[in-house]
Amino acid sequence: MSGYIYGYARVSTQHQDLNRQLDLLAEQNCNEILTEKMTGTKSNRPELNRLKDKLRPGDTVVVESFSRLGRSTKDLIDLVTYFEEQDVKLVSLKENFDTTTPQGRLMMTVFQAFSQFERDLIVERTKEGLQSARARGRIGGRPRVNKRDIERAVKLYGSKAYSGKEITEMTGISKATLYRYIKSKKK
Repeated sequence: MSGYIYGYARVSTQHQDLNRQLDLLAEQNCNEILTEKMTGTKSNRPELNRLKDKLRPGDTVVVESFSRLGRSTKDLIDLVTYFEEQDVKLVSLKENFDTTTPQGRLMMTVFQAFSQFERDLIVERTKEGLQSARARGRIGGRPRVNKRDIERAVKLYGSKAYSGKEITEMTGISKATLYRYIKSKKK
């Protein structure tokens, strides 16, 4: 392995101990080990983000287990794909996964295929749901705003006697809608 070797260790709570992971990562001759004590379900993990910023092509990331890295299967696949795109090697000790080996590259291809399959299923389900709703007469999208309510709101705004909040409470239209119509009137 060439490049810098980073270890990443994470536990879910402040009360849990990182020592077992740190011992395993130390055996891998990591140049630097970044640690985090927070749940993996959080999307913003500062140390993982810092690690991603530090990575350069040819570097290696070593984790004790995939469960320490990803919040979900999709998140894990996204991270593995990110590392691959950055030309960064990934090693997971527990799963015996190493993207520098033929088996690791095969697994990477399988991960990416599942990720694409999952995206395709979501698109397909969304299209089917929209077709089903249309067949029942539902069009979707935002409900139309009553033209009279908009005209009334614009007049109230023009009178300068009421705040935006008061106008939206009196007319039932949102502030965003009010200001969008005011802006379009000015043009």
